[in-house]
Amino acid sequence: MIKADHRPLYLQVIDRIKDDIENKVYEEGEKLPSEFELSKQLGVSRATLREALRLLEEEGVVIRRHGVGTFVHTKPLFSAGIEELYSVTDMIKQANMEPGTIFLSSAVREATDEDRRRFNQDELTEVMEIERVRTADQVPVVYCLDKVPNQLLENHSIHETKSIFNYLEEIGHSISYAVTYIEPIGFHERVSEILQCDPETSLLLLKQIHYDQSERPLLYSLNYFRADKFKFHVVRKRVKA
Repeated sequence: MIKADHRPLYLQVIDRIKDDIENKVYEEGEKLPSEFELSKQLGVSRATLREALRLLEEEGVVIRRHGVGTFVHTKPLFSAGIEELYSVTDMIKQANMEPGTIFLSSAVREATDEDRRRFNQDELTEVMEIERVRTADQVPVVYCLDKVPNQLLENHSIHETKSIFNYLEEIGHSISYAVTYIEPIGFHERVSEILQCDPETSLLLLKQIHYDQSERPLLYSLNYFRADKFKFHVVRKRVKA
């Protein structure tokens, strides 16, 4: 039962539920009792409980699934500043987990007009396309589709499990920076299944064009991150007029 203090009841409910989660009364991914049961346990009205759950959902502590119930949100395993350019391999290592790769396919494909525009090469004829799933402690967490102008590879064979960043550097093409576009995506018919996502688990798509020091495009990547495993943040600095 909630013990009366000077704060509004919904704030006390929030603290109580957070404490229960911290003390493993409710585990990550576990469904909370129904609103009726939980409000009875805490000795508050359902309106008070709903307000507390609404704020907890905004904080990312719980997730409410319509017609199913309220669940303890899974904490992201990885957190990184989006302004810092790390390979997926490095991100997983920084979380003290073992990176792995499930190789799906690689193929040389005829370059499209979009490829020629993307890599700023009017004469581009072929691109190497590599499709992989990156794992952390053997759990699938990122689906990667990478494209590289085929002439950059100079007859080198793609190593199925190696970081693309490191591979390009080893053959003399170092990545200096990337331009990234982020898109939130709901359930993806193919990628969500590959990453073993629940229907409610969303994805973060990072579309990235990577450049060398001469501002030459080297690599185009589509990386689908499980939103329940990754959290990105940005440091923004004020620019004075």
